Amino acid sequence: MTPFHHLPRYRPDSTSTAFVPNMNIINRRSFLTQASTIGMGAALASLTDIPLVMKRALAEGTIGQPGPNGRTKKLFFIFLRGANDGLNTILPLGDSAYSATNRKSILIDSDPGNPFTARGGALFPESGTTKATFDYTYGLRLGNGFAGMHPALKFLAPVYNAGDLAILHRVGYPRQSRSHFDSQNYWETGTPNNNLIHDGILYRTMYESGLANKLPLTAVSIGSSLPLILRGSKAAMTNLTDPTRYNLLAVPNTPAGNLKADAALAQANQARFADKRDRQLLSLQYQNLSSTLDIFAHLDFSEAGNTFVDDVATDGDQPYYLFPTTNDKNGGYSRAKDAAKYVVPTSAYGHFQNLKSAAMVLNKTSALVAGVSIDGWDTHSKQGAATGAQANLLRRVGWSVYALQKYFKKYADQCRWEDLVVVTLSEFGRTSIENSDGGTDHAEASAMLVSGGGIKGFQADALGGVKRSAVFNCGGDNDPIAWQVGQTGSMFQAQSRYLKRNTDYRSVLGKLIRDHLGATPDQLKRIIPGYANPKESLETRGTQTADKTEIIGEPDLI
Repeated sequence: MTPFHHLPRYRPDSTSTAFVPNMNIINRRSFLTQASTIGMGAALASLTDIPLVMKRALAEGTIGQPGPNGRTKKLFFIFLRGANDGLNTILPLGDSAYSATNRKSILIDSDPGNPFTARGGALFPESGTTKATFDYTYGLRLGNGFAGMHPALKFLAPVYNAGDLAILHRVGYPRQSRSHFDSQNYWETGTPNNNLIHDGILYRTMYESGLANKLPLTAVSIGSSLPLILRGSKAAMTNLTDPTRYNLLAVPNTPAGNLKADAALAQANQARFADKRDRQLLSLQYQNLSSTLDIFAHLDFSEAGNTFVDDVATDGDQPYYLFPTTNDKNGGYSRAKDAAKYVVPTSAYGHFQNLKSAAMVLNKTSALVAGVSIDGWDTHSKQGAATGAQANLLRRVGWSVYALQKYFKKYADQCRWEDLVVVTLSEFGRTSIENSDGGTDHAEASAMLVSGGGIKGFQADALGGVKRSAVFNCGGDNDPIAWQVGQTGSMFQAQSRYLKRNTDYRSVLGKLIRDHLGATPDQLKRIIPGYANPKESLETRGTQTADKTEIIGEPDLI
């Protein structure tokens, strides 16, 4: 049986009557016609979070359950597809090997006027109304005396200084694959070097919650297709290509037309099915389809609805729009009409439309997980330093995290910043030595960002120093396996040429799934196979037997 979301889609705003494949755009006639052809159960399951098995009772854990304060914990993921260069994201400025010798054209140098050795919070160089948004080109010190941050990530600094961001370096997994396809699969399934498992780690989390057959939405991605991290065979998660066109009632979308389509769905729900055809499940599918459509009908994903702005004079300038999707909503451009005041590249508008939509879904619906992807991180050539290809991508990331923090603080409805975790993922890092094309090649360990109001982040002491650093594994107090410097140090200790890991990404995700979302230890063993296996050392510090590498176990994030 062909899955419904792979069938052709009619484009209602097109002048052509041709069918366009792989578009999540549905009009009433094509939906009802195709559904009757392929079976309504499979059609509806592709649109709503309805399991393709009978009801599974919630037996354990608190995933998706309101806490004592009546609020529910949620998670937002951002996948950096193509393998981000972690060494030029979180900079080991205190390592002599991080130098022009190894990174001739892509080095982010330290600022002699703001030494990275200074202790305290992250440096946030506000540009005000006169300077370019990203006029500061040095590494931004992170206050642990060793590490810095790419200047394109400057808007992470206020998030970090508020105690809402943890930075993890040297993250990977045993026997690292340097295939994009394989390594993305391993990150998304939570099963390194296992090609037999085809369902995603966050899909299994939602299935373990027992809520996929009770809530219209549990997990949603906004993008061209449903990512593997949300795919599975026993429940259908939701992917929206364009939320402004996600409606069964697409043509004509009038009160009379909508009433007629609703009546058609209600009439179809009266169809008699033999018991062996799972009438109860089909009835539930109709109910959840109707609920899902109603939910999205009441959300304004349009450009006119993009009214979310900062609550301060951003960057010392004026309150910026949180989701820049046009030039006039892009940083300080509306005031200055100066492209140097853009806060994100103009090529990023599609990403921020997706980011806004995903944020709205988490904030306005019962969904527990939402996510987006940013492509283009495979920087084999012309990677750039303070400016260039990677810098343009990092500007997306820095502003995304800042925007999510402000959105869920200022516009909170069903999700507050205190109840949300935002996590970045990327399949592997890149070589410690720049290649001959001004880029970097596939390597091993990289960096992750974890943010949220409940994260154990930076804390200043009474004198403005550091009570608690939120930089893990890159010098300072949160570095139980010390970063070793020099040409034989950490940057070269994986196969004598790559950055060596000291943290397994599964430990990071496992910590979040259990201690934030609310999985039990037994559920976590099912969500991440082998999580409690001492040979993996995912819970506590130890040596992973697969390649004899010492790792820290779970980082102290929550």
